[in-house]
Amino acid sequence: MIEAAMIWNEPNNKSHWNPALDPDWAIYADTVIRAGKAIGAINPDVTRVLGGMSPIDPHWVERMRRHGALDHVDVVAVHGFPLDWNLWPIHAWPEQIAAIEAVVPDKPVWATEVGVGSFGAEEIQVFGLNRTAELLLGRVPNVYWYSLFDLPQEWGAETRHREAEGSSYYRHFYMGLIREDGTPKPALEDYARHADRMGLMQWFHFHDPRLDDAVRIMKELGVRKLRTGLSWADRFRPGALDWFDRQMEALADFDVMVTYCFTPEHLGVEAHHTSCARDPQAFADFCAEMTERYAPARALRAAMPRAARA
Repeated sequence: MIEAAMIWNEPNNKSHWNPALDPDWAIYADTVIRAGKAIGAINPDVTRVLGGMSPIDPHWVERMRRHGALDHVDVVAVHGFPLDWNLWPIHAWPEQIAAIEAVVPDKPVWATEVGVGSFGAEEIQVFGLNRTAELLLGRVPNVYWYSLFDLPQEWGAETRHREAEGSSYYRHFYMGLIREDGTPKPALEDYARHADRMGLMQWFHFHDPRLDDAVRIMKELGVRKLRTGLSWADRFRPGALDWFDRQMEALADFDVMVTYCFTPEHLGVEAHHTSCARDPQAFADFCAEMTERYAPARALRAAMPRAARA
């Protein structure tokens, strides 16, 4: 079910990894090394992806190299939102990719989260989607649009600062191709023309009621590649494996990149999902468990009864 595994989400973004707890990202690098080894030991065919960086920062990648983290991943990933959050124009996408390729010439660079929201105007999203496709499809091996659905207002965005971010916070709720009420935005029709080449990135919350609709819509669109997440924090909820099984079974017809991230409060240096873990090996053990459950090595998978493989 899993073809690639990303180790954390936007670790150089202060809203997703608290730099006050790990100012040199040494703990994150140790986390990558341990998780990369764990995933590779379970199934060496799973592509290991360095957590999609945001902002795009070649100096941070160099830091990861110095810490030894790049030795345990196969791909370096970038995230970009030039019309919403980044301080560079959308036309600079090729330069942003080239800056990372220059420091990791031995590894492919994937754009695992790209997007333009409809916060200002839905017409801007249409332009942004088509311009992003023009600039990135064929330029990098994999591109994932964020996202299929708008984030419901009552759920809140995964960021430590929330309303203190001003309009930057509220833009989180307008990144989808489908509005919160289920109606399509104009950009959905444009995305459909690229769906066989541009994947989707869609987070699913614990017992997300949108899962079945998402699967149906993505199949209608012709989506082949999907990036989503499995939360280490959710692993400690009652019934977590039942939900993970349901989610991954529903997504079985897609080529899935799973993102392993989010720290359980009781295992973090601080009690927050953006905290680094007190014991990075515990996170690596979670990555190994999920990989073994949803992406066992081919020899093991072939030997499993059909029911167990489902």
